[in-house]
Amino acid sequence: MSTARDEILDRVRSALARSAAPEPVVRAYRRGGNGAHPQVVDLLCERLADYKAEVRRVGADDLPAAIAETCTARGVVRLVVPPGLPHAWRPAELEVVEDHGLTPRELDALDGVVTACTLAIAETGTLVLSAQPDEGRRALTLVPDVHICIVREHQVVDGVPAAFAQLDAVARRPLTLVSGPSATSDIELSRVEGVHGPRQLVVLVAP
Repeated sequence: MSTARDEILDRVRSALARSAAPEPVVRAYRRGGNGAHPQVVDLLCERLADYKAEVRRVGADDLPAAIAETCTARGVVRLVVPPGLPHAWRPAELEVVEDHGLTPRELDALDGVVTACTLAIAETGTLVLSAQPDEGRRALTLVPDVHICIVREHQVVDGVPAAFAQLDAVARRPLTLVSGPSATSDIELSRVEGVHGPRQLVVLVAP
């Protein structure tokens, strides 16, 4: 048995000795990308709409009014916001609650949440949140039924490599990647929304 094994190993060694050195693997991965320009922002809006998110393009001065209109249209009466959200974005006609460690039960009793985002990825239609003061902690965007997210055009990048190149600065923060409202499908492909997060995602894109 030992002789047969040695013979086989000798044949393997001979074959390896005769073979040419392997070609080096070319790793020409895309490691960067382009920042925001009109086509990239348009692509983001298209992808978000494909994922059944509501997307609105609004002017910077119209942002407070657009937030209030969205809340009214979605039946949001009690709104939770992260502590760092600009006061101009908080609808005066609604009950606005700042999140200072609200429990899941307390968050569930609120109708919606308004946050900013760190950046948005056009190719995948993804919003990236990194727990910044105007974005809040992860639970804030997972428990309320309606999530209104504000995206500024300069925050939009074309692809994932460009996004992660920018995210180096916040690498130690928890990242939440959102591509459309929460949804899942069973074995019969019946779509169910709101299982793992908000059933409704509204994205307001402003300059």
